[in-house]
Amino acid sequence: MKLRAYTREDSPVIAKWLRTEKELYQWSADIYGFFPLLPYSIDDNYKEAVKSGRFIPLTAVDDEGNIAGHIIIRYPNANDDSSVRLGFVIVNPDIRGKGYGRKLMELAIEYVKANLTATRVDLGVFDNNPKARKCYESVGFKDYGSHTIDTPYGQWNCTDMELYL
Repeated sequence: MKLRAYTREDSPVIAKWLRTEKELYQWSADIYGFFPLLPYSIDDNYKEAVKSGRFIPLTAVDDEGNIAGHIIIRYPNANDDSSVRLGFVIVNPDIRGKGYGRKLMELAIEYVKANLTATRVDLGVFDNNPKARKCYESVGFKDYGSHTIDTPYGQWNCTDMELYL
């Protein structure tokens, strides 16, 4: 598996992976606010952020070129290049449980090390997504805080995790 730049054509594929409204909220928190996503909803959401140069969407492809996963890297603070945040982490549901999530995280960490000056990477994971949390822990992420997000399913606790490079 390898990472490549996200393209507009990836949007409909990734949108189909979000099969339920609950999965959408686990993936995006309250960013979208509607379900199901339209084919280009993801691309439309990314368009302005990409122009900033501080938002990097990436797509993971397998050895045959099939889209296997997706992740974004963004700088959360305008004047601080020492820390980046990962988000919108997703693996094709047909191949979950086979190590692709861990590989996606390893590739994202390597991308940061090779291409950016950040020395810290963080992310958030909902407590109702224990498989994702286990994946993040497996590559070295540790808890550093938490907050709650209002969803149509009530308040969800989100654990913030970090990794120092």
